Amino acid sequence: MSEARLMQGNEACAAGAIAAGARFFAGYPITPSSEIAEFMAEQLPRLGGTFIQMEDEIASMAAVIGASLAGVKSLTATSGPGFSLKQENLGYAAATEVPCVIINVQRGGPSTGLPTSPAQGDVMQARWGTHGDHPIIVLSPATVQESYELVITAFNLAEEFRVPVILLLDEVVGHLRERVNLPATVQIVNRKKPEVPPERFSPYGDDHGMIPPMANFGAGYRHHVTGLVHDVNGMPTVNPALVTKFLLRLNHKLDPYLAKISLYEQILLEDAEVIVLAYGCTARAALEAVYLARSSGIKAGLFRPITLWPFPEAAFVPRQNIPIIVPEMNCGQLVGEVVKIAGRHNVYSLSRIDGELITPTQISAKISEVISRV
Repeated sequence: MSEARLMQGNEACAAGAIAAGARFFAGYPITPSSEIAEFMAEQLPRLGGTFIQMEDEIASMAAVIGASLAGVKSLTATSGPGFSLKQENLGYAAATEVPCVIINVQRGGPSTGLPTSPAQGDVMQARWGTHGDHPIIVLSPATVQESYELVITAFNLAEEFRVPVILLLDEVVGHLRERVNLPATVQIVNRKKPEVPPERFSPYGDDHGMIPPMANFGAGYRHHVTGLVHDVNGMPTVNPALVTKFLLRLNHKLDPYLAKISLYEQILLEDAEVIVLAYGCTARAALEAVYLARSSGIKAGLFRPITLWPFPEAAFVPRQNIPIIVPEMNCGQLVGEVVKIAGRHNVYSLSRIDGELITPTQISAKISEVISRV
């Protein structure tokens, strides 16, 4: 049985985190994500959890990492400038393979930008915002229901693969209110624990495959944690062979699991003569535009990546020479990934950066324009 409730997107994110087992939140209020912190501040103490308002976003990310190392599922939430401040410690979480969830409710930028307006300008920052080569998983909900479900998915992926996971929504989805069905039970994944005695434990050993088991601080297992490149025991190293071995494992540990990580939706693609690729709130307008095009005799289809990073390349295999339109509320970010797959001459960008939504009418007009060129 499930419970139906009217919920805001941010509220659904917080409720999903609690359902996933999150019991620690550290953050700093920032529009348009503040409702997540407010919800967690109210609910976590009732469940024996901990809410901390930190002095800034850098410290917030550090606190989340520390709580996760101690064995507590942890998250933070932010937007725009706060997401930028988190990047150094987000890289630390990637290098030390600490599972955690970061919710970024996007707003217009750069800098202070448009604090109360929607945008999708953090797509590339979510992937490459922190320095160096590193693994990351980024999920993008388009509905309030998905906001609830994908937070749970984010925690499960973080725990299973020992990686930071970013939930990248936007002001529209964050503040939208829709019906949400809350299931009585949800599937929970917990991190793999050591199966050897403490004296045989290697915190970053590869004898269990690409994802090493993780011992909680205070559980009797020696666990040295450093952002420096480290060996299987967590000790810093500059040995070229060990550096290469560590970085290759770190950056390729998700590769065997891409089919599981890659989430997407395909609508009316079987006979499509033009494809719209859209994500987040823009996908809502894109779906309506696809139906408008169909009603006028144009066979349009929608591909919606739910996992933005790693980009679901294997799932998105368009027919040769089929035109692809990528509407985004930025100057064109994810469109670059589509160009890599389909070729520049087949891909058309549709951007809007004035703080307003891309409308179904705009996308429909672009569909007609592109079809007229074919």
